[in-house]
Amino acid sequence: MKTILLTLLVSCFAVFTIAQNNIGINTATPDASSALDVTSNNKGFLPPRVADTNAIASPAEGLMIYDMFSHCMRYYNGVKWSDCMGNIVANTPWVCGDELVDDRDGRSYATVQIGTQCWMAESINVGTAIEPTTGQSDNDIIERYCYDNLPSNCNTYGGLYTWDEAMQYTTTEGTRGICPEGWHIPTDDEFCTLENFVDSGTLDCNRTTWDGNDAGNKLRETGTTYWLAPNTGATNSTGFSGRGAGQYSTNGSTFENITEILIMHTSKETAPGSALRFVREIADGESQIYRGSPVKNMAVSVRCIKDDPSN
Repeated sequence: MKTILLTLLVSCFAVFTIAQNNIGINTATPDASSALDVTSNNKGFLPPRVADTNAIASPAEGLMIYDMFSHCMRYYNGVKWSDCMGNIVANTPWVCGDELVDDRDGRSYATVQIGTQCWMAESINVGTAIEPTTGQSDNDIIERYCYDNLPSNCNTYGGLYTWDEAMQYTTTEGTRGICPEGWHIPTDDEFCTLENFVDSGTLDCNRTTWDGNDAGNKLRETGTTYWLAPNTGATNSTGFSGRGAGQYSTNGSTFENITEILIMHTSKETAPGSALRFVREIADGESQIYRGSPVKNMAVSVRCIKDDPSN
């Protein structure tokens, strides 16, 4: 059988070639291994750009799009959409204070250097949003609660996670958990280092109460957008930018205290196998910072800290 070849001149420059088994753009000889061969040395290929993959009805296996929400390429594997494809390549080495891009979903987070530590300056918002009635479980899928089941609250305040989900079902202090690669769930000691750097070494690391002078003020966003008015004393002088994310209380089965408190997991249990773990809390109008030990199944926020490169 003879090859059917049709070549069209588009304007004065582009060549559009239809062969029997493939198509070439800007080439009269499309590569035999490709169905579509686009040739250019000064332009890229622009795939369909989709803001919401749920808007695509019955996607075919292998369907590929550029996700405008996650800012990355994704494909459909016949069951679900893939994670982001490829890494963002930086022209200069990443340093703390640069934006952190989570390769798993393309979301970006502000970061901040506080003393010798590098912290995410936002609470993490990773995983599949589920309702608390479903419950987070050890199923190889990161699951998050959004306050009042509203995705906008996850985007603003971060997700809410039980301790087991945040730790990804290990009890090893300092584990990566749900954090991006190269980051981890802060240890109790790392939180103590943070608060004593911020509050000039005045806090008792072993307390279970409010303590210090003004760590709460220095770690809290100013104004009343993310905190209940009047948010007295907040300076956010550290750039930590704590927001009042609230909590999900499994005991009362309710979302509680949005714009009033920010509770953050540490990766330390009160004792091996205990139902309790340590947290840090900052609150609206409260100058001090709290160290306490609520139950592990209370869902609260996660602030990731960067791994120590010397370890």
